[in-house]
Amino acid sequence: MRTLASVSEQDRVRWEERYRSRPTPDVTAIELPEVFAPYEDLFPSSGKALDLACGSGVVSVWLARRGLDVWGVDISETAIAQARELAVRAGVGERCRFDVFDLDSGLPAGPAVDVVVCHKFRDARLDQPIIERLTPGGWLAISALSIVGAGPGPYRVEPGELTSSFAQLEVIAAGEGGGEAWLVARNRCDLGSRQA
Repeated sequence: MRTLASVSEQDRVRWEERYRSRPTPDVTAIELPEVFAPYEDLFPSSGKALDLACGSGVVSVWLARRGLDVWGVDISETAIAQARELAVRAGVGERCRFDVFDLDSGLPAGPAVDVVVCHKFRDARLDQPIIERLTPGGWLAISALSIVGAGPGPYRVEPGELTSSFAQLEVIAAGEGGGEAWLVARNRCDLGSRQA
């Protein structure tokens, strides 16, 4: 039986190899993932954002260009170095912070945020902490590999899993197909019901 630590180390090595084989994205590649693009006008233009499993920082930099202060985390040191470089080249280095962080140990500690983005990463243990991290009215954009249109496989969500997992949020849009599930939702929590 593999331990959580050994799984994390295997993940780290796998992602390091993947990012080392890719160049830093070009500034012209900065955009939202296709599943979120139709909803880009819903994303706020100020506040704080948390980009989980941020990879080379394309989404983080898009959010920073939009006006948010962004914290991106990823298990790969190479991806984080690429994200920092991309943010500087895009002129938003001062709006972005990138750190190596293993999400197997939970969310990194920090303040509530106005946006959480998590593209093609899924760990159901993070669902409630993600919800709790959102400010009142804060936005979640999450996608994951899905068995819908692709069949079973590791890290793939079941039909309806994202909408069920985030049912306490106001789901604005969701979809499944082609091996991907995604959801855009808003925290309906009002100021009076959040703990300080």
